[in-house]
Amino acid sequence: MGIKYKLKLKDLKLEFLKEYFSPLLKYLRPRRKVSNYEDLKEFIQRKSAWVSQETLYGYLKTRMGAKYVLMFEDEIFLSSINKAKWNIYTVALQDLTFYSISYLKENYNLHDISKAREIYFNILDDEKKNNIPNEVYKKASSDFDDRNKNIDWENYYKSLPFNTSALALYEYSPIAEELKTLDRKIVLNSMILKWDNIQKEFKELINF
Repeated sequence: MGIKYKLKLKDLKLEFLKEYFSPLLKYLRPRRKVSNYEDLKEFIQRKSAWVSQETLYGYLKTRMGAKYVLMFEDEIFLSSINKAKWNIYTVALQDLTFYSISYLKENYNLHDISKAREIYFNILDDEKKNNIPNEVYKKASSDFDDRNKNIDWENYYKSLPFNTSALALYEYSPIAEELKTLDRKIVLNSMILKWDNIQKEFKELINF
């Protein structure tokens, strides 16, 4: 914490160009088994970033059409996207962390639910080097602890586990409210479908 968050337009352009192409590159990596909590942490971090980026940038591209490339020239809009990206990502991390630990508890008889908090905050602290905004870090920390207190670990993984991040995509996307209202169902479904694929992959790779 305490990082001074300030990016120049040139830095923002490079960051977003890199992130625009990174999801494809990440999917080309060989898949490996998730055999311990360190593997699980990496899986949660990579997949949450991929889902967040794919859905946010995909929605923006769909809504903006040919004007999409112009966003790289607008410093204010880039800042809005950057803030949205971090907020959506931190909620996606929460959902996948809760899902994974809940699934392991019920299907692999692993009862150390304290691992959820450990993994989440390890990832969140890792993101400091990537300039996660301080206010986003604080909000994500508080929101995680609030949710963690009330989790039904036996049922979370099978009870709409990714609704919160889908709603975060809808809430934080920097699109005019009147347009978002029209897009609500499509936006929510776009993320849920991505998470469906991640759940299938998780079940195939888990090997505790």
